[in-house]
Amino acid sequence: MTNEVLSVRDGGPGAAIIDIKGEVTARSEDALMAAFSEANESKPHAILLNFSDLEYMNSSGIGLLVTLLVRANRQRQELFAFGLTDHYRQIFELTRLDEAVGIHDTEGDALAAAGAS
Repeated sequence: MTNEVLSVRDGGPGAAIIDIKGEVTARSEDALMAAFSEANESKPHAILLNFSDLEYMNSSGIGLLVTLLVRANRQRQELFAFGLTDHYRQIFELTRLDEAVGIHDTEGDALAAAGAS
């Protein structure tokens, strides 16, 4: 596994936050899916992905985010992201992920959009 560290925390009523630190690549799949499952233990209506400490994400990492999006949609959950650098925001726009994932500057903005603040 690469040097990613994923942790899950409560985001308030109906929301869970996955903190992503380090890299998101194909090697991150097991850890990311386990974090998503852990986040779903509280049956939130929104999953927030915190990219504030992201160091690197490649195309395989983007593919994993698409997998998370599909899983969230199946469970009628919304997916939000915050803390993206300008570079990764642009990648979200180029891949059109920004049309399916709510992109926000801060955790507070994302929680407010999720209705959990």
